[in-house]
Amino acid sequence: MDSPILEPSLYTVKAVLILDNDGDRLYAKYYDDTYPTVKEQKAFEKNIFNKTHRTDSEIALLEGLTVVYKSNIDLFFYVIGSSHENELMLMSVLNCLFDSLSQMLRKNVERRALLENMEGLFLAVDEIVDGGVILESDPQQVVHRVALRGDDVPLTEQTVTQVLQSAKEQIKWSLLR
Repeated sequence: MDSPILEPSLYTVKAVLILDNDGDRLYAKYYDDTYPTVKEQKAFEKNIFNKTHRTDSEIALLEGLTVVYKSNIDLFFYVIGSSHENELMLMSVLNCLFDSLSQMLRKNVERRALLENMEGLFLAVDEIVDGGVILESDPQQVVHRVALRGDDVPLTEQTVTQVLQSAKEQIKWSLLR
């Protein structure tokens, strides 16, 4: 039973998926070429959904991959890593993603609210994982960074307070120059 010692790697996450109640993709980001085509990705997503949507557990081993998952109302969240990956690390990514979305969507983590705020989801995932490397596991930091990136909202969609705050910032920066 001599197993080769694997070199540690920062590339821990192979994919982040969000599926709806029917197993259809709402969001998918793959970080390697395990499933290079969209057809293979969709087949994998259907397989993973069929194996996990009726169970209450949080971890599955499927097709040589470690899958941690969580469901909420009509959404299924998945973080996928290799079979030798630490499940706690993957679970910290999953919890960070879920908690960040929960704060951003004001505890209304369901399909419709998520579809209306896809840009926030994209930014949150980019803040948590980059190229398969875990960057952040604190939901407060993720929400803060997403809010900073989301400051470029058109003037017509901003509240009066946001407009005043933006004007103060611009005046402050012009005076400091």
